[in-house]
Amino acid sequence: MARNCRYSCETAVQTLEWINAIIAFLRPHRFLCDAHVVNFFKDRLWESVDEQWMECLRVEPVENLLKIPSGMVQDYWPSSLKEFILVLRSLVLPQEQTALQMVCEMFPNLHVASLSSVLTQGMNLKKKHEVEILAAIVNSTARKVGGQTIIDVGAGQGYLAQVLSFQYHLSVVAIDASSHLGEVTSARAERIKKHYLSKMRKARAANAYLSVPQTVTCRVLSSETLKALSDYLLHNDNDEQSKHIVEGVADVGKEPSLCNDPNNESSLVLAGLHACGDLSVTMLRTFLECREVKAVVSIGCCYNLLSEEGSENTGPQCGFPMSESAKLAGFSFGKNARDLACQVLCRYYPEVWKASPSIGRKGKALRRQQQRRVLESNLRLEEYGQSCSTSDIDSLSPKISSSNNMGEGSQSYTVDKCSLFENFCKSGLCRLGLVPSQEIDFLGVWKEAQHFSELVGPYWSLRAALGPLLETLILLDRLLFLQEQGNMVEATVVPIFDPRLSPRNVAIIAWKKDPDFIL
Repeated sequence: MARNCRYSCETAVQTLEWINAIIAFLRPHRFLCDAHVVNFFKDRLWESVDEQWMECLRVEPVENLLKIPSGMVQDYWPSSLKEFILVLRSLVLPQEQTALQMVCEMFPNLHVASLSSVLTQGMNLKKKHEVEILAAIVNSTARKVGGQTIIDVGAGQGYLAQVLSFQYHLSVVAIDASSHLGEVTSARAERIKKHYLSKMRKARAANAYLSVPQTVTCRVLSSETLKALSDYLLHNDNDEQSKHIVEGVADVGKEPSLCNDPNNESSLVLAGLHACGDLSVTMLRTFLECREVKAVVSIGCCYNLLSEEGSENTGPQCGFPMSESAKLAGFSFGKNARDLACQVLCRYYPEVWKASPSIGRKGKALRRQQQRRVLESNLRLEEYGQSCSTSDIDSLSPKISSSNNMGEGSQSYTVDKCSLFENFCKSGLCRLGLVPSQEIDFLGVWKEAQHFSELVGPYWSLRAALGPLLETLILLDRLLFLQEQGNMVEATVVPIFDPRLSPRNVAIIAWKKDPDFIL
């Protein structure tokens, strides 16, 4: 069993200690973090892992390999392997939803309302679960700090914004870079509005207040952009809750600045449900830099899109690291692997391979096509079986292993797998505008790699185990960034969703103890 987390992040000192422990653990295992798994066979990546580990894991059942990222070990595994997995898990931020009790302690009056079918129309189970809980927490946060307006950053189709408006009667502005999603949000809000107006008429509640989210289309590229947008919204506040589209960034900076104006009593709360990449970072910076922003509730996502200090195309403020202490540690994640750099491309098209091209998710598409063909074949067999004899049906069935000679059956299976590999390679080459050469020996390439294919699962599982640890480092860095402001800010990280429904479930919740504090 995995050990419980032995670290705390209640204070900046404790958080930094945790961060340093993670970095110390990661440094000797950078080869796993930096590996391009698509180059597994070409670069013989398994050779960088302890040979004893790989020999042990190559014969393990898939079920045991899948449990490695969760910190599950077997008694008979090498001691060093068990130590690696258990120490790793002890450094990972707990993601069990039981920690939601911490939120209840922060907000004693927290109540998670069950949403009506009208509000949840179009949501899957995961989204409904997320929106129900996050909306309740944002509502409680706004009441705690006296927030007058909620800015839903990266609003998407506006699910969160609409629940905050119609369920909790808050003033909400939904921001997204896509004008199409802004239109979808507005159209959906109008449909919900009609439903509630109908209910109000039947209840003779003509004077009841009905809030509809305002939608804004704007690409938030920095905290300056979000601050300028806050200025714009505060200056142009009006009674009409109609859709308002702001294209680009320049338009929002033309109005007189109200942000950090001591005479302005407006208060904003920033909220983001899986705000992508640097957008979550921008929210935290804006929270500190804009006087009118009193609180922030942020759940990050798409960490692969974070900008890093020292990398190309990085501005003065990068996505990682954020805290001054983490910057001093000098740790960086590095670039992610390209989508695909296959062995065939390297050997027969070296010039193209050196350019690190991307051909998309062809493997997934091919698997789906294969699954559809199998399903259709089975359906045809069922239909055919209603009017044909057993011998006729057998003649239509795949004959991969029907021979009593196991060698022949195994060879047929190998050829079948190779044919899928060949189709995959040809499809990828065509995506790159290359004509598959007649000289390519697909079967030979396949056979070279086949012997080591049973090492893919162990390697992938060991590398996947590092994922939660890297996420913990990112989250702790963001928390420390807020804690470094001293007693002016109250901040915490807490898992608020059921990880079985929503694995990216850790929220950063922060508010200003001093309402007038700015960075």
